[in-house]
Amino acid sequence: MRIGISIPNFGDYGDPAAVIDLAVTAERVGFDGFFLWDHIVIADGVDVADPWVMLGAMAQATERIMLGPMVTPIPRRRPWVLARQATSVDHLSGGRLILGVGLGAPAAEEFGTFGEPESDRTRAELLEEGLDVLTGIWSGEPFSYSGRHFEVAETVFGPRPVRSSGIPIWVAGMWPNRPPFRRAARYDGVAPIRADMAPMGPEELADVVAYVTQHRAEVEAAEQPFDVAVGAAPDPDTIAALADAGATWVMIGPDFGAAVDDVKAMIEAGVPR
Repeated sequence: MRIGISIPNFGDYGDPAAVIDLAVTAERVGFDGFFLWDHIVIADGVDVADPWVMLGAMAQATERIMLGPMVTPIPRRRPWVLARQATSVDHLSGGRLILGVGLGAPAAEEFGTFGEPESDRTRAELLEEGLDVLTGIWSGEPFSYSGRHFEVAETVFGPRPVRSSGIPIWVAGMWPNRPPFRRAARYDGVAPIRADMAPMGPEELADVVAYVTQHRAEVEAAEQPFDVAVGAAPDPDTIAALADAGATWVMIGPDFGAAVDDVKAMIEAGVPR
């Protein structure tokens, strides 16, 4: 079981220096990972910081802790640009990047504001094609792609990710919607949340794990390590129950509206093993 911190990238957390200080503190006290949300607009006038700029700075300011977006919405990104950003952070960190991916939400604000497609179906297509492009580019071999949404003429990208197995990809999904979890089975991990945004309990998590395991048995990577990352309160009993249900990572984050100083105090209190 690993325990990470999950932090928004907006509001008080739109201050990059403050968030990087939280990451350094989390590493110092023994947390295993530090992850950032990836939003581009919340409401008029709300501060938002770019997560990839902050992750690059964190990669230089830390030595051990795992880092990543949790999650980055591939449907509003050019996958070849994302491939460059992710590989750069991966190398800056010495191979400590984990890439969390998803559709992105809320669709009206994150996509509709800029004339991007809002429909779940179109965004799912963009996510699928984007993942194909990302993994193809990271191969370091000649790669081309022709899809409904993306076209890539044959090219070779370098450098490859630090680890020979590549950058781990965790796919997020809202349970009980099933398609995201079938998608997750093809990659390196799953980050489930409830569709109603309430905390996920151990019984529900066990259902998620059973469903993904069933579909993972059908893919070539079935024998490779697979992570299950779920959000929870910083309570040892809750964390233990989630671990028993199959969680390999628990993500602890601030309550909505919590001040940065309060979150730093929570982190400094230590890892709730």
